[in-house]
Amino acid sequence: MSGLGEFDRVLGGGLVPGTAVLLGGDPGIGKSTLLLQVMARLATKGLPVLYATGEESTRQVKLRAERVGTLHEGLAVMAETDIGQILTAAQKRAPALLCVDSIQTVYVPELASAPGAIGQVREAAARILAFAKRSGAVALLIGHVTKDGQLAGPRALEHLVDVVLTFEGERGYPFRLLRANKNRFGSTQELGV
Repeated sequence: MSGLGEFDRVLGGGLVPGTAVLLGGDPGIGKSTLLLQVMARLATKGLPVLYATGEESTRQVKLRAERVGTLHEGLAVMAETDIGQILTAAQKRAPALLCVDSIQTVYVPELASAPGAIGQVREAAARILAFAKRSGAVALLIGHVTKDGQLAGPRALEHLVDVVLTFEGERGYPFRLLRANKNRFGSTQELGV
């Protein structure tokens, strides 16, 4: 259980150890903020968490965490895009929850393609999922959404993960909707507000 009622309900009761969750949504909708809230709740319970961001600096993440009241000493943050470095840090910290923001910004150095390329996204996600399965951690991956509302990157990414969530809302309105498009552990009929 993350401690965020609506989030847990959409997941079918909460986060399941050893799984991967993909969260997609429009830019600026609040995906990173939502996951910071989840991570802060878990850190408050004494669980180790690691937030790897390829989109922001650690200072930017700290400022947002302060602004929304999710700053916690147990919430480790790293600004990194090399999947090898992220997984090395995760192995050392042994987090209950590893968040990668976003899957399109990380890269596998052994592959010649640029971050965000289909092969990069697929391989990085596969390595994160293997880490989650091996360690029992929950892997939360943030994914970008294209102009037509589809998760960017290969559709195969949706098949790799256990849960696919979308975060939606209209700018200027205070409410956001969270829904499961795929959920191996619960219904896809739940809607979180």
